[in-house]
Amino acid sequence: MQSVDLLRGVAIALMVVYHFCYDLVYYGFAGFDFYDSPFWTSFRSLILGLFLGLVGVSLWLAQGRGLKWRKVVRRTALIAANAALISAVTWPLFGQRFIWFGVLHFIVVASLLGLLFLRFYRLNLALGAGLLVLGQYSHPAFDPRPWNWIGLMTHKPATEDYVPLVPWFGVVLLGLFAAQWLTRRGRLAADREPAWVRRARLLPLAGRHSLLIYMLHQPLLMGVLGLFA
Repeated sequence: MQSVDLLRGVAIALMVVYHFCYDLVYYGFAGFDFYDSPFWTSFRSLILGLFLGLVGVSLWLAQGRGLKWRKVVRRTALIAANAALISAVTWPLFGQRFIWFGVLHFIVVASLLGLLFLRFYRLNLALGAGLLVLGQYSHPAFDPRPWNWIGLMTHKPATEDYVPLVPWFGVVLLGLFAAQWLTRRGRLAADREPAWVRRARLLPLAGRHSLLIYMLHQPLLMGVLGLFA
C-alpha cells in the first residue's frame, strides 16, 4: 500500500538524519550525546517504533490472508543475510561493540515469531501492551550475553545497535493489531487512501526500497564525511 510505503519512507528519512548526526560525532565534527541525551534516545525510539510498527502492519498485509511460505523464506533469508553482513562489517570497525543483535537481526526473529500471532486479534493488543510494560523491568538472570537478545537485563550491552525482543516485539504486535483493526473496518485498502497519499512519489519510493537504503546510506555518509576528516 502507498500509505505504508510512505510511512516507511518517513522512517527511512528520519533514520538517515539520525545516522548523519551520529557520523558527525564519530569523525569529531560534533559532540552530540547519543547515549544519555533524552532528545537523541527519544529520537531513536521514535524511528524504531515507526519501523517496527510497520513490520507488524506489513506482516498482516503480506500473510494475513494465508501463509505464503516461499515469500516468507525468501524475505527472511534476504534480511538475515544483510544482518550477518552488518555484523561482519562492524566487527573490525567497533570490536566488542559490533552489532550482533541490531534492527535487522530483530526483524528476522520478530517476523518469524509474528507468524504465530496472525490468527489472534485483541490478544495482540493485550500482549503488545504487556510487552511494553514488561520492558520497564529487569533481572540479573538476563545479564549474561547469550540472553541479552531477549531484553530485561540490568544494563545496556556494549554494542552500536541493540533492539531486544522485549519490549520491541510489543510494538510489532501493536502494528499487527492496528492492521487487523483497520482491515475489519475496510480502511486498509488502496481505494480508501487520501488523494495526496496516492500522489506522493519520493517517500513511498524510499519506503519500497528501505532495505537497500538501510544497507547503503551509512557507507556513503561515512565515506563522504571521511574525506573531510
